[in-house]
Amino acid sequence: MESLIRSEREVRGWTQAMLAEQLNVSRQTIVAIETGKYDPSLPLAFRISSLFGKPIEGLFFPETTPSR
Repeated sequence: MESLIRSEREVRGWTQAMLAEQLNVSRQTIVAIETGKYDPSLPLAFRISSLFGKPIEGLFFPETTPSR
């Protein structure tokens, strides 16, 4: 899954550690979400959505794969 978490975080001037603290997760979780290696649970996605003031579907979207 791709996300706009990194850009939303950077716009606010937050570090990964700052975001992790606000969401009560590890910094490694933020790194994994930002790099697409971890899909957050629904409760975590809702917390992220609420924190950024955007709908979940405005922050997360399926990975785009090239057509064959």
